[in-house]
Amino acid sequence: MINVRRDTLLLTSLMTMLALVSTSAQTTPELPRLVVNILVDQLRTDYMEAFAPLYGEDGLKRLMREARYYADVQQPFSGADRASAAACLSTGAVPYDNGIPSLQWLSRQNLRPMFCVDDPAFAGQQTNEKSSPRHLLTTALSDELEMATGERAVVYSICPERDMAVLLAGHVADGAFWINDETGSWCGTSYYGEYPYWARQYEQMSPISKRIGGLTWQPAYEGGLSTFHYFQSAADVRGRDFKHSFSGDGKYRQLKNSAMVNEEVALFIDRCLSGSDVGKDHLTDILHVGLYAGNYDHQSVVRCPSEMQDTYVRLDRALAHLFSSVEQIMKKNEVLYVVSSTCYADSDADDIDFAKNRIPTGTFSMERAAMLLNMYLTAMYGQAQYIEATHGQQIYLDHKLIEQKQLKFNELLARAEEFLAQMQGVRDVYTSSRLALGAWVKGLDRVRAGWNITRCGDILIEANPGWKIISQNDKEYVNQGDPYLSFPLFFMGPNVVAERISTPVSTAAVAPTLSRCLRIRAPNGSTTAPLVLR
Repeated sequence: MINVRRDTLLLTSLMTMLALVSTSAQTTPELPRLVVNILVDQLRTDYMEAFAPLYGEDGLKRLMREARYYADVQQPFSGADRASAAACLSTGAVPYDNGIPSLQWLSRQNLRPMFCVDDPAFAGQQTNEKSSPRHLLTTALSDELEMATGERAVVYSICPERDMAVLLAGHVADGAFWINDETGSWCGTSYYGEYPYWARQYEQMSPISKRIGGLTWQPAYEGGLSTFHYFQSAADVRGRDFKHSFSGDGKYRQLKNSAMVNEEVALFIDRCLSGSDVGKDHLTDILHVGLYAGNYDHQSVVRCPSEMQDTYVRLDRALAHLFSSVEQIMKKNEVLYVVSSTCYADSDADDIDFAKNRIPTGTFSMERAAMLLNMYLTAMYGQAQYIEATHGQQIYLDHKLIEQKQLKFNELLARAEEFLAQMQGVRDVYTSSRLALGAWVKGLDRVRAGWNITRCGDILIEANPGWKIISQNDKEYVNQGDPYLSFPLFFMGPNVVAERISTPVSTAAVAPTLSRCLRIRAPNGSTTAPLVLR
């Protein structure tokens, strides 16, 4: 006779054991001990892939081989520059939300330009510049990690430029470091606490100021242009290489706007890895790194084609050096690398003679436009100075005056928009009321995302492509329009499947993607879904 109860108990026990075995097999992947978040200013997919024959195997080629490689990445807003790109990468939010629309904007209090990380409340270290991230209105990835770990995680940001260093570091970090424009020293801000001993020791042992006189930038690859040239503009200089030294009052600025600065960043990171607590415990730390892939001294590729080629060669070597330095202090599978771009590029339009080639062009003066607009508003509403100032392509109205005269602000804006739109060379006019309402028109969503109600002007003028724009202090530049360029994004490390993906993605996805990898909350301004890495 069969004992049904005993057999049932035996079957139940076996099923329980199988469930336990299955559960133990599905172990949770370990967290990375270190995230190395590398933001490369103006890194382009087309140039990066075109110069591949000049690379070694351990830098950019390693990324293209071992990483999840998104080849077409775009900013979710228009008018990106270095600061707004760094803020978007750090927060996963656009300028409309994170408060950083550009490197600088006009202060409503004193009508003076305000730099995006200026803060008189916090003294500089090794610099007279006073800085903090107080203008960043949302949390950054680093902030969320620090709050999740009770501020036990170690977070450093090391970049050539002050804005990038501070905006990547966020509000809660252990330090942000950049190169002083005047002295060449690596400097920081008291906002993050004391200047660390390891950084001070580096400045004593190997300061840039003592080495810059011997630094010379010339092609790093053998043979120079005689063995490889990509640009058509380089065809007439085949076999003639360049040679740049750094001297005069602007020598440190020149260094920072050259391929040589990446080597300086890599050397300082070496000191940080050996002298700080980065990667020394089981908690995840973050090392933010800024590198440069723009042309020499922001000149166009038409003038400096060979310099651009060599910039990518030296960037490749700096990345290889960085990967090697990190993997000397921890295992390869303990590090998650992210390499991304600021997703904009300096214009080449200034070196093109549009008129000579019978291409539509002209000159648009912001001061003249503001003067004519004020004359029009005077005719409509009475004698007064309705325009407070102009900055870039923006016009700032006198809000107090308009309120005192009891004028309807939105009505005045509508009339100003209609008037300015009739001017020669104007492609479109965006008013604050139009952008705040957010009515959808093709392209308006990107303009709105790049605008911020407290930092930007009341009127934004968009000139036609090819038109020369004269703005504040007689600064001139040619509007290159909005040509489509693709920019790369790499994730390389544990639990990441290597693959090249051509589907366009947004830089706003980087912060929430890393947040998911680190099992922390995404920054509080991010609304983009994280990317799938496996």
